[in-house]
Amino acid sequence: MDYDVKEKIRQLAEPVVTSEGMELIYVECIKMHSRWIIRLFLDKKGGISIDDCVNISNQLGDIFDIREVINCAYTLEVSSPGIDRPISRDQDFVKYKGSRVNIKTNGKVEGMKNFHGILADYTEENGQKVVLIDISGKIYRIPQRDIIKTNLAMPDELNIK
Repeated sequence: MDYDVKEKIRQLAEPVVTSEGMELIYVECIKMHSRWIIRLFLDKKGGISIDDCVNISNQLGDIFDIREVINCAYTLEVSSPGIDRPISRDQDFVKYKGSRVNIKTNGKVEGMKNFHGILADYTEENGQKVVLIDISGKIYRIPQRDIIKTNLAMPDELNIK
């Protein structure tokens, strides 16, 4: 699924989600054997309930079908972001500054594709957004365009029991 379809899904979903008092955190499109999985991660103060997920799923499934946004078989999944919350929006990178994160890039940055450390900063340099991650005192600068996925680190990755 190309970027345009993912962006169209976001544009259609965001007003519906917002009107229900929730926030659209992340849109994920994954190709499975014969169909696509479209995942929407939502949040709101106090957390997302199963009823919230069902409500949004019903509304958006109808909208996606009427607008023919996805022209192949798909499954729509709506859920809360969970403890390993995806980070993709500018405001999320700013909000979670100082948090432990996992970052996966589409190519090597300073010899690595997987980074596990503290989100040190999120800045703009030479017209490009850059994520700074602190790994054992060394700062790595990762252009946002090179990031495939960023998540908050799960508690077991933080050695929390």
